[in-house]
Amino acid sequence: MQNPKSALEITGDKPKAVRGAIFFLTNDPGSESDPLSCYQFYDDGILVLQNDGHILDVGSTIQIRAKHHLESHEIIDFSGKFILPGFIDTHTHYAQSEIIATYGEQLVQWLEHYAYPVESQFADNAHAQLASRFFLNELLRNGTTTALVFGTVHKASIDALFAESEKLNMRIIGGKVMMDRNAPVDLLDTPETAYTDSKTLIEAWHNKGRIQYAITPRFAVTSSPEQLVAAAKLYEEYDDVFLQTHVAENLNEVALVKQLFPKAESYLHIYDNFGLIGPRTVYVHGVHLTDDEFDLLARKNAALSFCPTSNLFLGSGLFNFRKAEHHKIQLSLGTDIGAGTSYSMFQTMNEAYKVVQLQKTYAESPENKITLTPYKAFYLATLGAARALNIDKKLGSLAPGMEGDFIVLNPEATPLLRFRMQNARSLADRLFTIMMLADDRAVYAVYVMGRRWTEKTTND
Repeated sequence: MQNPKSALEITGDKPKAVRGAIFFLTNDPGSESDPLSCYQFYDDGILVLQNDGHILDVGSTIQIRAKHHLESHEIIDFSGKFILPGFIDTHTHYAQSEIIATYGEQLVQWLEHYAYPVESQFADNAHAQLASRFFLNELLRNGTTTALVFGTVHKASIDALFAESEKLNMRIIGGKVMMDRNAPVDLLDTPETAYTDSKTLIEAWHNKGRIQYAITPRFAVTSSPEQLVAAAKLYEEYDDVFLQTHVAENLNEVALVKQLFPKAESYLHIYDNFGLIGPRTVYVHGVHLTDDEFDLLARKNAALSFCPTSNLFLGSGLFNFRKAEHHKIQLSLGTDIGAGTSYSMFQTMNEAYKVVQLQKTYAESPENKITLTPYKAFYLATLGAARALNIDKKLGSLAPGMEGDFIVLNPEATPLLRFRMQNARSLADRLFTIMMLADDRAVYAVYVMGRRWTEKTTND
């Protein structure tokens, strides 16, 4: 079996200065075609790193050379390539990597036929360790340096994921799934074991290095009221843990939730009734949310993760991006592996753009004029995602003081990209070309806290 190995390069004691075309967002660009006040771009820039991996300074090459004595730095020249913040994936299931692109089902049947059987293997720590290693390598190979991750119901699944993340010094947020009904018997916990296992994991891993914990009830279908009470108790006990769950992904799911909670005002209100909506809570999908539910998310300062490749693959529907923007929701992007069909944020942005295009109308309401520009797409995959996770003081941009997670993109990585870039006359067009045509081949280098990631594969 192929066993992927990876490591961070250590290249000496000199601080690093990285040169290239540097781009990052500084604020939400909305739907403006060229929101100059919301981004920084240095066609020939330098990113100066501290020895601990944080960013010391950024600016044009002329500015940085005038401010800093770079003779004492290791200069890494990526001229002709783009330097961006590492991508942040706000929803994925690492245990489902081996069932990506499984044919022919919608959500509930897909879970029963594919997801649950493969997740049952994660009681085995060795299996979880190997799957974790593969998953993290795939993230990094695609330029994603941070992710919000579902484990399985097994405590071992998260122990393994965090242990592998720690080796790479990655900022990974994740949690053990809480699931006590409407699933196979070997994948059920109880309200009591879900609470105690989650608490043990929080005490062992939360804020250990760059690792953080997310309380993870799978969704209202598979968590009893008693288990949602247990999840709320954990959320109240720890003032900086996260909470992640699914909501309103599929119409059959919405109908089933209505049967299980007949007195609830809406699907999202179920979670609110248990005290599970607030800061650091990320709700996934929201394809079929009502206006009242969007209002509730906005009022409670909760976030939504838009997962276009998954929504399209499972036939769940078209996420209402314009309504989310109209309600000023903290929005981000998720790959949702394995119902999602790609680890790549380029592919995710690509499909998100198409989803928004499909819903265009010619009505005159301001909501219908909102579009997904390349600036907004890259915002959702970087700074917007960091804001959704309340980690934007650490990640999401390349401003001084930020953690040095960044990627180097080759805009001519394929013949098609090279040919298309010849006609890209503006920054927006260059970014749009990358988001629509790039894949993992365009990811030339990945840096995690200032150290370059390398991968090799061995046969065990």
